[in-house]
Amino acid sequence: MGKSKRNKGGRGSGGADDQLDGGSDADSVASMSTALSDLQLAQATEHVSSQEFVLDKYIDELYEKRGSTREKALGALVDAFESFVLLGLVENKYVTLLSQFTNSIKKGSTKEACLACRAIGLLAITLGAGCSSHEIMDESEPQLLRILQTWPDAPKMISALDCLAVITFVGVTDLAETQLSMRAIWDVIHPKSGSNVGIVRKPKPPLLAAAVSAWAFLLTTVGSSRRNTDSWKEPITFLTSLLEAEDRAVRIAAGEALALCFELKLLDVSTSEEADVDSDIRETSGSKNQLFLNMQALKAKISGLVYNLSMEAGGRGADKKNLNDQRDLFQRISDFIKSGECPEESLRISGKNGILRVTSWRESIQDNDLLHDIFDIKIDRVENMSTTEKKIFRSEEEKGRALKLNKERRLAQERKQNILNEQYG
Repeated sequence: MGKSKRNKGGRGSGGADDQLDGGSDADSVASMSTALSDLQLAQATEHVSSQEFVLDKYIDELYEKRGSTREKALGALVDAFESFVLLGLVENKYVTLLSQFTNSIKKGSTKEACLACRAIGLLAITLGAGCSSHEIMDESEPQLLRILQTWPDAPKMISALDCLAVITFVGVTDLAETQLSMRAIWDVIHPKSGSNVGIVRKPKPPLLAAAVSAWAFLLTTVGSSRRNTDSWKEPITFLTSLLEAEDRAVRIAAGEALALCFELKLLDVSTSEEADVDSDIRETSGSKNQLFLNMQALKAKISGLVYNLSMEAGGRGADKKNLNDQRDLFQRISDFIKSGECPEESLRISGKNGILRVTSWRESIQDNDLLHDIFDIKIDRVENMSTTEKKIFRSEEEKGRALKLNKERRLAQERKQNILNEQYG
């Protein structure tokens, strides 16, 4: 039927009709494509507008006098930050959000303050490094430091520690700012060394473990070039004492921090310091030489404690999973201290179909529980999986590599065909 219609005007007009018909088909496809694009754009715009409307609603609720309303709004905002990329929606609202978040820290309940701390960290991560995140750090840091100095309840302090670590990690512009945050965190870890001397407080295990993890997290940004062995002697010595703590979480946090210290060579006397040893033997009776001997002794002590923790027996009533986690960690630290080779791990991100590879203690700590907790991510080491899980994991890895190779081959063939077409077209 289509052919008879096209030929209805006779042979002479058939070519023109054919061309018009072909053009009509192309126009129809183009029109349909445009309509679909417009529909998709409209749906996307509607979705963004809907999200913005909901975001504004929650912001309005942060001004409410009723604390439970503010808590609910903060919880919803935290969920939104964790579930969606909100950069386009918050980059022009972050000042308002930050103001209300800090207000919740100052005046709200413990639950509200904890949610606000979490929201501030997520806001900084969403905006990324730059002027905005630096402003977030400048505006919220005084409130966070006040919490750490006044020692309210542990959940509030832990939230403040996590928030301070994240906003410093994202927002700092120089080493001095990082050092200020690390000093504040260290005053929680080892209060006697702080400037806030008065009543000597002793952090309980959950707070102590969180503080050590936050401190180590920021230490990853310092780098081995920013070191003076003598200045690191006190913190490393105290962290070593925590390897003998009763609480397993504290021992694990201290172990990770010390592994990073080894990786950054903070226990080594540098070349410049060794050069100073000769002159200082004459001038100060070998004080630098004594430093070298002290650090060597400290290395030996750490190595021994780490080995013992890797071999710790369970005992009746022991938590086998946590004990195995401890043994695994300290075995890797022990191997690292002996060989100097950085650990390499393949981690499966549960629910994300992703594989995370870490090749240093620095990367391992930066991908630690602090950030996993913020984004509600669960990870499993390949070594800790069952045989079936390992097979599935490796099958997924192989499938991913195969798909990548196939894609590369297809693209190479297409490029080759395009070249041939251009040459002989």
